[in-house]
Amino acid sequence: MKYLWAYSIPVVAVTGFYFGGWAMYAVVFYAFVLLPLAEILLPLQTENISDDKAEKLSKKTLYDWMLYLNVPIVYGILLYALQTVSNHNLSIFEFTGLVISTGIVFGANAINVAHELGHRDAFGERFLAKILLWPSLYSHFYVEHNHGHHLDVGTPKDPSTAKFNQALYFFWIQSVFGTYFKAWKIQLKLNKSHHQNFLSTTNDMLMFTIFQLMYLLIVYLVFGETALLFAIVAAIVGMLLLETINYIEHYGLRRKQLPSGRYERVAEIHSWNSNHTLGRIVLYELTRHSDHHYKSNKKYQLLHCHQTSPQLPFGYPTSMVLAFVPPLWFAIMNRRIPAEMRPNS
Repeated sequence: MKYLWAYSIPVVAVTGFYFGGWAMYAVVFYAFVLLPLAEILLPLQTENISDDKAEKLSKKTLYDWMLYLNVPIVYGILLYALQTVSNHNLSIFEFTGLVISTGIVFGANAINVAHELGHRDAFGERFLAKILLWPSLYSHFYVEHNHGHHLDVGTPKDPSTAKFNQALYFFWIQSVFGTYFKAWKIQLKLNKSHHQNFLSTTNDMLMFTIFQLMYLLIVYLVFGETALLFAIVAAIVGMLLLETINYIEHYGLRRKQLPSGRYERVAEIHSWNSNHTLGRIVLYELTRHSDHHYKSNKKYQLLHCHQTSPQLPFGYPTSMVLAFVPPLWFAIMNRRIPAEMRPNS
Protein backbone atom coordinates (compact mmCIF):
# COMPACT_ATOMS: atom_id res chain seq x y z
CA MET A 1 0.00 0.00 0.00
CA LYS A 2 3.06 2.27 0.03
CA TYR A 3 2.21 3.26 -3.56
CA LEU A 4 -0.78 5.20 -2.25
CA TRP A 5 1.83 7.94 -1.79
CA ALA A 6 1.80 8.31 -5.58
CA TYR A 7 -1.61 9.96 -5.16
CA SER A 8 -0.21 12.55 -2.75
CA ILE A 9 0.68 14.95 -5.57
CA PRO A 10 -2.88 15.15 -6.97
CA VAL A 11 -4.31 15.34 -3.43
CA VAL A 12 -2.07 18.28 -2.53
CA ALA A 13 -2.84 19.93 -5.88
CA VAL A 14 -6.62 19.73 -5.43
CA THR A 15 -6.35 21.00 -1.86
CA GLY A 16 -4.42 24.00 -3.11
CA PHE A 17 -6.95 24.67 -5.87
CA TYR A 18 -9.76 24.63 -3.32
CA PHE A 19 -8.22 27.20 -0.99
CA GLY A 20 -6.74 29.41 -3.73
CA GLY A 21 -4.24 32.23 -3.25
CA TRP A 22 -0.83 31.05 -2.09
CA ALA A 23 -2.25 27.54 -1.75
CA MET A 24 -2.27 27.30 -5.56
CA TYR A 25 1.47 26.64 -5.21
CA ALA A 26 1.08 23.94 -2.54
CA VAL A 27 2.07 21.09 -4.82
CA VAL A 28 5.12 23.02 -6.05
CA PHE A 29 6.29 23.40 -2.44
CA TYR A 30 5.44 19.77 -1.73
CA ALA A 31 7.22 18.31 -4.78
CA PHE A 32 10.34 20.46 -4.80
CA VAL A 33 10.85 21.39 -1.13
CA LEU A 34 9.18 18.91 1.23
CA LEU A 35 9.91 15.76 -0.76
CA PRO A 36 13.61 16.61 -1.27
CA LEU A 37 14.00 17.41 2.45
CA ALA A 38 12.26 14.16 3.42
CA GLU A 39 14.45 12.16 1.03
CA ILE A 40 17.60 13.56 2.62
CA LEU A 41 16.39 12.48 6.06
CA LEU A 42 15.02 9.06 5.15
CA PRO A 43 17.36 6.06 4.70
CA LEU A 44 17.99 4.50 1.28
CA GLN A 45 16.21 1.28 0.40
CA THR A 46 18.57 -0.88 -1.65
CA GLU A 47 17.07 -4.29 -0.98
CA ASN A 48 15.55 -6.30 -3.83
CA ILE A 49 12.62 -8.67 -3.64
CA SER A 50 13.23 -12.40 -3.99
CA ASP A 51 12.29 -14.33 -7.12
CA ASP A 52 9.49 -16.12 -5.24
CA LYS A 53 8.00 -12.84 -4.01
CA ALA A 54 8.39 -11.28 -7.44
CA GLU A 55 6.33 -14.06 -8.99
CA LYS A 56 3.55 -13.48 -6.46
CA LEU A 57 3.60 -9.69 -6.86
CA SER A 58 3.51 -9.92 -10.65
CA LYS A 59 0.12 -11.65 -10.42
CA LYS A 60 -1.49 -9.14 -8.05
CA THR A 61 -3.80 -6.95 -10.10
CA LEU A 62 -4.01 -4.36 -7.31
CA TYR A 63 -0.71 -2.91 -8.55
CA ASP A 64 -2.23 -2.52 -12.02
CA TRP A 65 -5.42 -0.90 -10.74
CA MET A 66 -3.36 1.63 -8.81
CA LEU A 67 -2.07 2.75 -12.22
CA TYR A 68 -5.48 2.70 -13.91
CA LEU A 69 -6.96 4.92 -11.18
CA ASN A 70 -4.73 7.76 -12.37
CA VAL A 71 -6.90 8.17 -15.48
CA PRO A 72 -9.99 9.50 -13.64
CA ILE A 73 -7.75 11.36 -11.19
CA VAL A 74 -5.85 13.22 -13.92
CA TYR A 75 -8.96 14.05 -15.94
CA GLY A 76 -10.90 14.98 -12.80
CA ILE A 77 -8.19 17.46 -11.81
CA LEU A 78 -8.04 18.79 -15.36
CA LEU A 79 -11.81 19.38 -15.37
CA TYR A 80 -11.69 21.01 -11.94
CA ALA A 81 -8.87 23.30 -13.06
CA LEU A 82 -10.64 24.27 -16.30
CA GLN A 83 -13.83 25.11 -14.41
CA THR A 84 -11.81 27.16 -11.94
CA VAL A 85 -10.19 29.12 -14.76
CA SER A 86 -13.46 29.75 -16.60
CA ASN A 87 -15.68 30.51 -13.58
CA HIS A 88 -13.37 32.57 -11.37
CA ASN A 89 -11.56 35.83 -11.96
CA LEU A 90 -8.11 34.57 -11.03
CA SER A 91 -5.19 36.90 -10.52
CA ILE A 92 -2.07 36.30 -12.64
CA PHE A 93 -0.42 34.95 -9.50
CA GLU A 94 -3.18 32.38 -8.95
CA PHE A 95 -3.42 31.50 -12.63
CA THR A 96 0.32 30.81 -12.75
CA GLY A 97 0.12 28.61 -9.66
CA LEU A 98 -2.80 26.68 -11.11
CA VAL A 99 -0.96 26.13 -14.39
CA ILE A 100 2.29 24.94 -12.80
CA SER A 101 0.50 22.69 -10.30
CA THR A 102 -1.63 21.06 -12.99
CA GLY A 103 1.49 20.56 -15.10
CA ILE A 104 3.18 18.78 -12.20
CA VAL A 105 0.19 16.42 -11.95
CA PHE A 106 0.46 15.80 -15.69
CA GLY A 107 4.14 14.95 -15.38
CA ALA A 108 3.92 12.73 -12.30
CA ASN A 109 0.54 11.03 -12.65
CA ALA A 110 -0.17 11.19 -16.37
CA ILE A 111 3.00 10.95 -18.46
CA ASN A 112 4.86 8.86 -15.88
CA VAL A 113 2.00 6.35 -15.60
CA ALA A 114 1.58 6.36 -19.38
CA HIS A 115 5.25 5.44 -19.60
CA GLU A 116 4.65 2.37 -17.42
CA LEU A 117 1.47 1.28 -19.20
CA GLY A 118 2.95 1.92 -22.64
CA HIS A 119 5.38 -0.94 -22.07
CA ARG A 120 2.60 -3.43 -21.35
CA ASP A 121 1.36 -6.00 -23.87
CA ALA A 122 -2.38 -5.70 -23.21
CA PHE A 123 -4.27 -3.49 -25.69
CA GLY A 124 -6.35 -1.92 -22.90
CA GLU A 125 -3.31 -0.83 -20.93
CA ARG A 126 -1.66 0.65 -24.00
CA PHE A 127 -4.90 2.50 -24.77
CA LEU A 128 -4.91 3.99 -21.25
CA ALA A 129 -1.32 5.09 -21.82
CA LYS A 130 -2.40 7.02 -24.90
CA ILE A 131 -5.32 8.64 -23.06
CA LEU A 132 -3.02 9.81 -20.26
CA LEU A 133 -0.70 11.50 -22.75
CA TRP A 134 -3.38 13.61 -24.47
CA PRO A 135 -3.66 16.46 -21.90
CA SER A 136 0.11 16.99 -22.05
CA LEU A 137 0.00 17.16 -25.87
CA TYR A 138 2.84 14.65 -25.77
CA SER A 139 1.32 11.55 -27.32
CA HIS A 140 4.27 11.14 -29.68
CA PHE A 141 6.20 10.00 -26.59
CA TYR A 142 4.35 6.68 -26.91
CA VAL A 143 5.88 6.05 -30.35
CA GLU A 144 9.36 7.46 -29.86
CA HIS A 145 9.97 6.06 -26.38
CA ASN A 146 9.15 2.47 -27.25
CA HIS A 147 10.56 2.35 -30.78
CA GLY A 148 13.38 4.88 -30.46
CA HIS A 149 14.63 5.75 -26.99
CA HIS A 150 14.96 2.18 -25.73
CA LEU A 151 16.97 1.23 -28.81
CA ASP A 152 19.18 4.32 -29.06
CA VAL A 153 19.62 5.39 -25.42
CA GLY A 154 23.17 6.46 -24.65
CA THR A 155 24.01 7.18 -28.29
CA PRO A 156 24.04 10.35 -30.45
CA LYS A 157 20.87 9.02 -32.13
CA ASP A 158 18.84 9.53 -28.95
CA PRO A 159 17.55 13.07 -28.32
CA SER A 160 16.48 11.97 -24.81
CA THR A 161 20.05 11.33 -23.66
CA ALA A 162 21.66 14.44 -22.19
CA LYS A 163 25.26 15.03 -23.17
CA PHE A 164 28.15 15.68 -20.80
CA ASN A 165 28.10 19.35 -19.69
CA GLN A 166 24.81 19.99 -21.49
CA ALA A 167 22.62 22.35 -19.48
CA LEU A 168 19.04 21.32 -18.80
CA TYR A 169 17.55 24.22 -20.77
CA PHE A 170 19.43 23.33 -23.96
CA PHE A 171 18.48 19.70 -23.41
CA TRP A 172 14.80 20.68 -23.33
CA ILE A 173 15.12 22.06 -26.87
CA GLN A 174 17.01 18.99 -28.07
CA SER A 175 14.61 16.51 -26.53
CA VAL A 176 11.24 18.18 -27.10
CA PHE A 177 11.80 18.84 -30.79
CA GLY A 178 14.08 15.86 -31.39
CA THR A 179 11.67 13.28 -30.02
CA TYR A 180 8.73 14.76 -31.94
CA PHE A 181 10.43 14.64 -35.34
CA LYS A 182 11.97 11.27 -34.56
CA ALA A 183 8.51 9.92 -33.65
CA TRP A 184 7.22 10.92 -37.11
CA LYS A 185 10.24 9.29 -38.75
CA ILE A 186 9.60 6.07 -36.81
CA GLN A 187 5.88 6.15 -37.61
CA LEU A 188 6.43 6.55 -41.34
CA LYS A 189 8.89 3.67 -41.25
CA LEU A 190 6.37 1.50 -39.40
CA ASN A 191 3.66 2.37 -41.91
CA LYS A 192 5.92 1.42 -44.78
CA SER A 193 7.04 -1.87 -43.24
CA HIS A 194 3.43 -2.85 -42.49
CA HIS A 195 2.20 -1.64 -45.90
CA GLN A 196 -0.21 0.81 -44.24
CA ASN A 197 -1.60 3.97 -45.80
CA PHE A 198 -0.64 7.29 -44.20
CA LEU A 199 -4.33 8.07 -43.60
CA SER A 200 -4.91 4.73 -41.90
CA THR A 201 -6.23 4.68 -38.33
CA THR A 202 -3.16 2.58 -37.50
CA ASN A 203 -1.03 5.69 -38.01
CA ASP A 204 -0.65 6.57 -34.34
CA MET A 205 1.04 9.90 -34.99
CA LEU A 206 -1.81 11.05 -37.23
CA MET A 207 -4.43 9.90 -34.72
CA PHE A 208 -2.57 11.58 -31.86
CA THR A 209 -2.50 14.86 -33.78
CA ILE A 210 -6.22 14.71 -34.50
CA PHE A 211 -7.23 13.80 -30.94
CA GLN A 212 -5.02 16.45 -29.37
CA LEU A 213 -6.41 19.15 -31.66
CA MET A 214 -9.92 17.95 -30.83
CA TYR A 215 -9.07 18.17 -27.13
CA LEU A 216 -7.94 21.78 -27.49
CA LEU A 217 -10.99 22.64 -29.60
CA ILE A 218 -13.33 21.20 -26.97
CA VAL A 219 -11.56 23.16 -24.23
CA TYR A 220 -11.95 26.35 -26.24
CA LEU A 221 -15.64 25.79 -27.11
CA VAL A 222 -16.68 24.73 -23.61
CA PHE A 223 -14.45 26.82 -21.35
CA GLY A 224 -13.21 29.74 -23.47
CA GLU A 225 -9.99 31.42 -24.54
CA THR A 226 -8.39 31.71 -21.10
CA ALA A 227 -8.96 28.01 -20.46
CA LEU A 228 -7.37 27.20 -23.82
CA LEU A 229 -4.29 29.19 -22.83
CA PHE A 230 -4.27 27.35 -19.50
CA ALA A 231 -4.49 23.94 -21.20
CA ILE A 232 -1.58 24.69 -23.53
CA VAL A 233 0.73 26.12 -20.85
CA ALA A 234 -0.11 23.33 -18.37
CA ALA A 235 0.77 20.81 -21.10
CA ILE A 236 4.11 22.54 -21.63
CA VAL A 237 4.86 22.37 -17.89
CA GLY A 238 4.01 18.65 -17.90
CA MET A 239 6.22 17.86 -20.88
CA LEU A 240 9.13 19.88 -19.48
CA LEU A 241 8.81 18.03 -16.18
CA LEU A 242 9.08 14.76 -18.11
CA GLU A 243 12.10 16.00 -20.02
CA THR A 244 13.76 17.11 -16.77
CA ILE A 245 13.36 13.54 -15.54
CA ASN A 246 14.79 12.27 -18.84
CA TYR A 247 17.72 14.61 -18.31
CA ILE A 248 18.69 13.20 -14.94
CA GLU A 249 18.02 9.58 -15.95
CA HIS A 250 20.78 9.41 -18.59
CA TYR A 251 22.92 12.52 -18.14
CA GLY A 252 26.42 11.97 -19.54
CA LEU A 253 26.13 8.18 -19.86
CA ARG A 254 27.28 6.78 -23.21
CA ARG A 255 27.23 3.35 -24.80
CA LYS A 256 30.51 2.21 -26.33
CA GLN A 257 30.67 2.10 -30.11
CA LEU A 258 32.05 -1.22 -31.35
CA PRO A 259 34.50 -1.67 -34.27
CA SER A 260 31.54 -2.79 -36.40
CA GLY A 261 29.99 0.65 -35.97
CA ARG A 262 27.17 -0.68 -33.83
CA TYR A 263 26.82 0.14 -30.15
CA GLU A 264 27.13 -2.22 -27.22
CA ARG A 265 23.89 -3.63 -25.85
CA VAL A 266 21.89 -1.54 -23.40
CA ALA A 267 22.79 -2.54 -19.86
CA GLU A 268 22.16 -1.42 -16.30
CA ILE A 269 25.21 0.88 -16.51
CA HIS A 270 23.53 3.18 -19.04
CA SER A 271 20.96 4.77 -16.68
CA TRP A 272 21.24 6.49 -13.33
CA ASN A 273 19.65 4.64 -10.42
CA SER A 274 18.19 6.13 -7.26
CA ASN A 275 17.14 4.24 -4.12
CA HIS A 276 15.78 7.25 -2.28
CA THR A 277 12.53 6.14 -0.73
CA LEU A 278 9.90 8.77 -1.50
CA GLY A 279 10.99 9.43 -5.06
CA ARG A 280 10.71 5.70 -5.74
CA ILE A 281 7.20 5.45 -4.34
CA VAL A 282 5.72 8.70 -5.68
CA LEU A 283 6.97 7.93 -9.21
CA TYR A 284 6.10 4.20 -9.24
CA GLU A 285 9.73 3.06 -9.06
CA LEU A 286 10.76 5.13 -12.09
CA THR A 287 13.93 5.93 -10.16
CA ARG A 288 15.09 2.32 -10.59
CA HIS A 289 15.52 3.26 -14.20
CA SER A 290 18.56 1.11 -14.80
CA ASP A 291 16.58 -2.08 -14.34
CA HIS A 292 13.76 -0.68 -16.46
CA HIS A 293 16.10 -0.26 -19.43
CA TYR A 294 17.69 -3.61 -18.71
CA LYS A 295 14.28 -5.33 -18.82
CA SER A 296 11.72 -2.85 -20.15
CA ASN A 297 8.70 -5.17 -19.83
CA LYS A 298 9.23 -5.58 -16.08
CA LYS A 299 6.38 -4.17 -13.97
CA TYR A 300 7.20 -1.31 -11.65
CA GLN A 301 6.70 -3.25 -8.40
CA LEU A 302 9.34 -5.79 -9.52
CA LEU A 303 12.19 -3.47 -10.46
CA HIS A 304 15.57 -4.14 -8.88
CA CYS A 305 18.51 -2.05 -7.79
CA HIS A 306 21.75 -2.96 -9.59
CA GLN A 307 24.85 -2.09 -7.60
CA THR A 308 26.77 -1.86 -10.88
CA SER A 309 24.54 1.00 -12.04
CA PRO A 310 25.73 4.59 -11.58
CA GLN A 311 23.99 5.93 -8.50
CA LEU A 312 22.41 9.36 -8.14
CA PRO A 313 23.51 11.08 -4.92
CA PHE A 314 19.94 12.30 -4.38
CA GLY A 315 16.41 11.27 -5.24
CA TYR A 316 14.59 12.46 -8.35
CA PRO A 317 12.82 15.44 -6.71
CA THR A 318 16.12 16.78 -5.34
CA SER A 319 17.98 16.00 -8.57
CA MET A 320 15.43 17.97 -10.59
CA VAL A 321 15.94 20.99 -8.36
CA LEU A 322 19.71 20.72 -8.81
CA ALA A 323 19.34 20.36 -12.59
CA PHE A 324 17.62 23.76 -12.70
CA VAL A 325 21.00 25.24 -11.65
CA PRO A 326 23.45 23.89 -14.29
CA PRO A 327 26.77 24.90 -12.59
CA LEU A 328 25.66 23.18 -9.38
CA TRP A 329 24.49 20.11 -11.30
CA PHE A 330 27.78 19.84 -13.20
CA ALA A 331 29.83 20.23 -10.02
CA ILE A 332 27.98 17.37 -8.34
CA MET A 333 27.40 15.00 -11.26
CA ASN A 334 30.34 15.25 -13.68
CA ARG A 335 32.78 13.49 -11.36
CA ARG A 336 30.28 10.67 -10.85
CA ILE A 337 30.11 9.78 -14.52
CA PRO A 338 32.26 6.69 -15.22
CA ALA A 339 35.62 7.79 -16.61
CA GLU A 340 35.28 5.66 -19.73
CA MET A 341 32.03 7.44 -20.64
CA ARG A 342 33.37 10.98 -20.43
CA PRO A 343 34.30 12.87 -23.63
CA ASN A 344 37.72 12.09 -25.09
CA SER A 345 37.90 8.86 -23.08
